[in-house]
Amino acid sequence: EKETNQNRKPGVEIDDCTFHRCVRLGKFDADRTITFIPPDGEFEVMRYRVTDNINLPFRIIPAVREMQDQNRVSINLKIIAQFAETLFATHVVVKIPVPKNTAKTKIKTSFGRAKYEPEQQAIVWRVKRFPGKSECMLGADIDLMPTVRNKGWVKPPINVEFQVPMFTASGVNVRFLRVYDKSGYTTSRWVRYITKAGGYQIRI
Repeated sequence: EKETNQNRKPGVEIDDCTFHRCVRLGKFDADRTITFIPPDGEFEVMRYRVTDNINLPFRIIPAVREMQDQNRVSINLKIIAQFAETLFATHVVVKIPVPKNTAKTKIKTSFGRAKYEPEQQAIVWRVKRFPGKSECMLGADIDLMPTVRNKGWVKPPINVEFQVPMFTASGVNVRFLRVYDKSGYTTSRWVRYITKAGGYQIRI
């Protein structure tokens, strides 16, 4: 029994969860097996929330330097992918806020494309494919238009959008999937994980 407990992976502490009405709750309470007879069509079988021990896919390090006497702002941003090198993040979009009186920008990136989009008051950095265990840099020099009132810049957070297939930030995994069918219907069993950014923000 001691060897079994040592080899067993630590569990994930789920704060709360809800199930589709087709799930047999008694079976889940007994051995944490989700058993159900699926309805027709696509449906959400379970929704859960985890707040502790989250594996964040990215580490983002911003550095902002304001030069008020020169009406300039310098921004440097480093993004480190913390997931396995065998995985890739896709559709990565980083929105870096800039002051409202931005006149022009000079931007350099290690990969991907970035440009200043006035309608969003942000530099938008797009990376189609971000390899795991890699890092990339963005540097931007921003020229500002002079203003009558020299107010400090209230910095909104950086917003990040992404998808990471086959990665779970919560650590929740499907250990096995079994299909019982007596009608002779041919079923295809497969499991796919995907992590999407909801409200992923970093304060400057």
